[in-house]
Amino acid sequence: MSNARAPEQRGLAARWMILGEWRAHPMRVITAAVAIAVGVALGLAVHLVNASALSEFSKAVSAVNGEAELQVRSTTTRGFAEGLYPELSRMDDVAAVSPVVELEAGTDRPGETLTVLGLDVLRAAYVTPSLIGRPLAAEASEARGPTLEAAFDERAVFLSPAALQGRAVGQEIELSAGGRRAVFKVAGVLPGVGDERKVAVLDIAAAQWKLGALGRLQRLDLKLAGGADVARVAERLRAVLPNDAQLVTQTSEARRSDSLSRAYRVNLEMLALMALLTGGFLVYSAQSLSVARRRPQFALLRVLGVRRRGLLAQVLAEGVVVGLAGGLIGIGLGVALANGALALLGGDLGGGYFGESAPQLAFSPGPALLFLALGLATAIVGSLAPAREAARAQPAVALKNDGDAVDPRATPAIWPSILLLSAGAGAAFGPAIGGVPLLGYAAMALLLAGGVAAMPWLARVLLSDLKGRSFGSVAPELAVKRLWGAPSQAAVALCGVVASTSLMVAMAVMVSSFRGSVEDWLAQVLPADLYLRIEAAGTGGGLDPQDQARLAATPGVARIAFMRTTTLRMSADAPPLALIARPEGGLDAGAPPMIGRTATAPPGTIPVYVSEPAAWLYGWKVGQRIGLPIAGAPPQGFFVTGVWRDYARQHGAVTLESHDYTALTGDRSRSEASVTLAPGADRKAVAARLEANVPQRLAGRVTVAEPRALRDMALRLFDRSFAVTYALEAIAIVVGLAGVAATVSAQTLARTKEFGMLRHLGVTRRQIVAMLATEGALLGAVGGLAGIGLGLIMSQVLIHVVNPQSFHWTMETRLPWGLLAGVAAALVASAAGTALLAGRRAVSADAVRAVREDW
Repeated sequence: MSNARAPEQRGLAARWMILGEWRAHPMRVITAAVAIAVGVALGLAVHLVNASALSEFSKAVSAVNGEAELQVRSTTTRGFAEGLYPELSRMDDVAAVSPVVELEAGTDRPGETLTVLGLDVLRAAYVTPSLIGRPLAAEASEARGPTLEAAFDERAVFLSPAALQGRAVGQEIELSAGGRRAVFKVAGVLPGVGDERKVAVLDIAAAQWKLGALGRLQRLDLKLAGGADVARVAERLRAVLPNDAQLVTQTSEARRSDSLSRAYRVNLEMLALMALLTGGFLVYSAQSLSVARRRPQFALLRVLGVRRRGLLAQVLAEGVVVGLAGGLIGIGLGVALANGALALLGGDLGGGYFGESAPQLAFSPGPALLFLALGLATAIVGSLAPAREAARAQPAVALKNDGDAVDPRATPAIWPSILLLSAGAGAAFGPAIGGVPLLGYAAMALLLAGGVAAMPWLARVLLSDLKGRSFGSVAPELAVKRLWGAPSQAAVALCGVVASTSLMVAMAVMVSSFRGSVEDWLAQVLPADLYLRIEAAGTGGGLDPQDQARLAATPGVARIAFMRTTTLRMSADAPPLALIARPEGGLDAGAPPMIGRTATAPPGTIPVYVSEPAAWLYGWKVGQRIGLPIAGAPPQGFFVTGVWRDYARQHGAVTLESHDYTALTGDRSRSEASVTLAPGADRKAVAARLEANVPQRLAGRVTVAEPRALRDMALRLFDRSFAVTYALEAIAIVVGLAGVAATVSAQTLARTKEFGMLRHLGVTRRQIVAMLATEGALLGAVGGLAGIGLGLIMSQVLIHVVNPQSFHWTMETRLPWGLLAGVAAALVASAAGTALLAGRRAVSADAVRAVREDW
């Protein structure tokens, strides 16, 4: 009968031990569960926000593109010649082609921009019916389209629900694009366009005539004949397209949308998972301390018949409970964080990729279960080593020895750490995989594991000099001897400290380096006294030569240099790069800051400077001939004369001289200007004169700003885009300090018997408390030194591997000395203060009762 009930009794004993341990040291368990919860919450929140933003962005793109099976798009905002439209209409397997003029236009509301689509209503009704508008009066009826009068009225405009807000049917709306201004009348709504984007649809002839797009089209929407082979039709289309037109499929458009913010999204998710990895180390620390404290109890269970496998299962079960609790809490917290982030920062988490969109949260159980599984797996892996240690202990030895499991005379092995660090260093030199720095993040994980594995050896090295010294005081003597004599417990205490500290330091150094580099770059590219910009200038819009001459003659202006920035689609599945027409003069003040050498373009080529991201993305090098998809440009007719640093355009930029841009495109208008003032001129007075000299058609769309204001605005945008990274830093600091406090407190409270023995030997309570404070300070100092050193190494991976492979720009390392000093001081104070508080509680017990287990 007793043998039959033995398993039940052993299970009851195991549950009793687990619950008893958690009741005795709840903070240690809570800290480990919170660390897992934070990692799961951050990872899930970032994933949900990204998924919601991409879903919303895809809807917005679909709202403008309609349901076309294939599209031909212009590589520039200028468009391609409209003669391509009848040519494609006559091709086999093409059932219909709908020509589209697509422009970005300003309105009579300050700062508002609409996407204007000029459509042939009859063609669009067959190819992209979702873009057809309906009169508002027909909304409640079964009418499927506008009346003939509204459809063909050259002044009629149909607005999406987002653009219609605050406007009424019959109300006039002014649109500005292509250097033209025209007044239209709201005729109805676009029911097929959701609330994701502001869109206006009007007659194609009116768009070309009134908004400066005569003879040009930006897009052709194609509907194929039934049974047509899409791949074969696409191949034939590509063969006849001119240099300034590209074929776009639904697949390529999806890839382009994904690549727009992929690097930003992946980096945030990876940093969140690094926080989860830190939680795993905190679980390891908590479980190791728990196992070390209960070694005699485990030995007693072994004597009573519990097998090694049973002890292993018990410790792993504790890890499962911690991981499951942390994971479930993390899921709820992650959903709440995602909702808050969408409301406060938008769908791009402040990155600026999706404008001001505020999408609704798109929750699905699959990702939540995945992150719950990750949290659970992290807790189990963190518990595995302590579980094996509990199972391997010899019962007879463990029952008699309540000290450290490692012989203090043995030198800790350093080779596992060297192997991990070497593997991390090797991974850091690996290339990006699919455009994502997976090996870079693997390098960070390996470096983190290698640094933690080095803690026993490093603690011994750092304490070896102190061990032989005489301090003339009992407290430091005992503290050093204790840390020296219990190397495994010291290493476990340092594990969580180093993990959380190093991750925080790595992120802090990366952000500090990036921000400092951006500040220096802004000082280089903004040397002028004033800067003028036309909002929503569009192709052919902005300041024409007469306007430029009038602004140059403004009193107080010594020199004014005009520029134009437009977009250029290099590939159908990649975001466009910026095409910048700069004023003549080469590399004078305000020119792009160059990286490395420059070269002189040979005769017959067009010299261009390419930005660092463009050079990374397209493999361009100084001295190379390249081709750009611009109408009239000769094949491989451009020559890369230099690579310049640019932190403003992640997807690349190409700069060419102003006269070359005009010769290629025929566009003589400019949308930006840098102004150098005459000596003694008043900036505010000159800015007011410049605004007054702007033509009436551009009134309300001109911004004149000083470089300081532009720098401040740019840095505010930088801080907004890194708001989530700053939050991750803060969370890493809080979790790290909490881990230090919980670890030191647990170790202190578990040594009551040791303190009783010291009291019997004549050591006073004050000396014991002082010893504990010294131990805590030493642990905090060693952990801070190791964590900061490891964090600096990991930061170099972020700066020189992850960032170039993700965002395609480089930066110089800048150390946030104040933050590093503050973190080190906080670690020492946290460890010493926690040991002091816990020590007072531990030594409050009577000395005789403290050692009663040894009677």
